Amino acid sequence: MDATTDPTSGSIAEVLWDTIVIGGGAAGLSAGVVLARAQFATLVVDGGEPRNGPADHMHGYLTRDGMAPGEFVATGRDELTRYGGTLVRASAIDARRAPDGMFELRLDDNRALRARSVLVATGLTDELPDVPGLSERWASEVHHCPHCHGYEVRGRAIAVIGSAMAAVSTHLAALMRRYSSSVTFCVNGAEVAAAQRRRLTAYGVRLIDARVTRVATSAGTAAGDPVAIELDNGETVACGAVFVAPRPVPHDAILTALGAGRDPVSGLVAVDSQGATDVPGVWAAGNVVNPRAQVVTAAGAGSTAAIGMTGWLLERELSAAVSPDGLDAGGAI
Repeated sequence: MDATTDPTSGSIAEVLWDTIVIGGGAAGLSAGVVLARAQFATLVVDGGEPRNGPADHMHGYLTRDGMAPGEFVATGRDELTRYGGTLVRASAIDARRAPDGMFELRLDDNRALRARSVLVATGLTDELPDVPGLSERWASEVHHCPHCHGYEVRGRAIAVIGSAMAAVSTHLAALMRRYSSSVTFCVNGAEVAAAQRRRLTAYGVRLIDARVTRVATSAGTAAGDPVAIELDNGETVACGAVFVAPRPVPHDAILTALGAGRDPVSGLVAVDSQGATDVPGVWAAGNVVNPRAQVVTAAGAGSTAAIGMTGWLLERELSAAVSPDGLDAGGAI
């Protein structure tokens, strides 16, 4: 245990952290709690802009169903600090591996940090189609995840707006039919094969090929549908909820700066079953490497990565314990 950092003295820039977790959402906080409980000096750096921040509630997390995302994060922060972890509100803007083997991170407030290991859990941005009125209704009437929000709009008239994510859009249109007998797929330029069109039509999904020009507040219908989707053919589709497949844009600049390799098929930074990248000492978890991860999935990935990190850090400490100069085989403390 002598090689483990004691964070109780000095500023965060003066501490050599056992691990720095970048991102304080479900993945990052879960990892931070596991590492702190294992008695590793753990710092979580969080910019405070979670992907699900605009949502009122989250779903699919056993015992936490319906919990507000803000409340979930606040509870996680309390747990982290209760176990001795440290939280700082900032964003990491650069990272590198120093000659001595340590990782050096620079924050947006110009502080420089050092750590033996790094976990990146910075999430992603949902890039919506360029349709006026769509982003203004994001997370209120407009959603992307049927497993997160489908149950809450069951039985209403539902419209799916096609996007550049054509395959996901098509799947979304079909899946929403599980929640409603009235599903309209506004194709909006998405490439949908003839066979897929036949399947959707047979399944009860109405397809409209006109382009979407605007999403607005409905003038009111007998069913009380609050959203109006205006099309370039002059038609208006009234609905109770809108679903769309945004393009996920991972916040992986730090992983790129550290040299982490990408999966040749997905283009995402590649990680193994424990969240380890191909850079020794660097892990990633949550939406930054898995855009489909829900809150519960991201939390599990963070916990899994943290357990892998504890083993990696322990091996380095064991090596250092028997080394005459106190260094492990990689030359680091």
